Amino acid sequence: MDTSPHTASQVLRRVDLHALGMRAHEIRRAVAAGELVRVRRDRYMVGGGGPVERAVRVGGRLACVSVLALAGVFVLDPRRVHVHLARSASRLRSPHDAARSLASADRAGLCLHWSPLREPPEGLAAVGLHDALRQAVRCQEPRAAVATVDSVLHAGLMTWDEVRDVFSGLPRRYRTILRLADPTAEAGSETFMRLILRQLGLRYETQVVISGVGRVDFLVEGWLIIECDSKAHHEGWEKQRRDRKRDLAAAQLGLVTFRPLAEDLFFAGGDVAAAVRGIVAAHRRCRWRRSVGQSVSRSVGQSVSRSVGQSVSRSVGQGRARHNSGRTAPSRLQAVVWPGSA
Repeated sequence: MDTSPHTASQVLRRVDLHALGMRAHEIRRAVAAGELVRVRRDRYMVGGGGPVERAVRVGGRLACVSVLALAGVFVLDPRRVHVHLARSASRLRSPHDAARSLASADRAGLCLHWSPLREPPEGLAAVGLHDALRQAVRCQEPRAAVATVDSVLHAGLMTWDEVRDVFSGLPRRYRTILRLADPTAEAGSETFMRLILRQLGLRYETQVVISGVGRVDFLVEGWLIIECDSKAHHEGWEKQRRDRKRDLAAAQLGLVTFRPLAEDLFFAGGDVAAAVRGIVAAHRRCRWRRSVGQSVSRSVGQSVSRSVGQSVSRSVGQGRARHNSGRTAPSRLQAVVWPGSA
């Protein structure tokens, strides 16, 4: 059997296999040899396995965050298999065994979507990207939805116009998610960090290049560098060593570096926000004390100068008075040369 035009994610019906030139006995032979996987009645896959097979075995198509995760898009929780089902879908099966009906225990690892699709799917394996994003925006909590939109835009999978079209089919309350999107985010953790900074009301720039340090995720208030660390991009001693050298270079420029973990940004955002708030508050206290110290120094200096000046002036005045008390009245010539002595 020639399977070159197909990938493991393609789902074929018996009629499709016939169109490829396969007869009934050839289909049976291919299934027995493991070249084809009979997922459920009249549904076959080349290779099989993975979330697509489980979704099709249930009786639908892969959907929502499961489709996006396969495309390399950030989703907060990809563990459950999201399945789109037609309104008329029946005879739902266990994702692990087509011989068993879908039971309550099976549903724990699934998320079933029944809403009609806006675009007809191209195949039997999965919904299109447009519908997957629409489902993911509604299915995830708001911060995760913003991160998913950021990821789609950053990867170039959809344009701004296409994303706006997705949101045009959603209730108006979801428009805030679109307004918060920023395609410069290179990871979901950066989106979560950006939203924290917005919440704190801090000024920030993203993907800033600093001479001697390199490109940083965030530069906050002009002095605080924030790097969003994850296992994928910061694992291994060499990468950690490079990060420490960057931090050293930043410190030499008077910049402070803060590296929250991705898992804390996702699941302990309040702790990260409190940490940033504490760093900024401490920096402001130091600036205030320095400013007050300089003001006090200037005030003391000016006071001392005035006091010394007044004392010197009084001493000089008294000396002149004593010196002049024993002199005769100045002549006309002296009055011209020293007008103040007249």
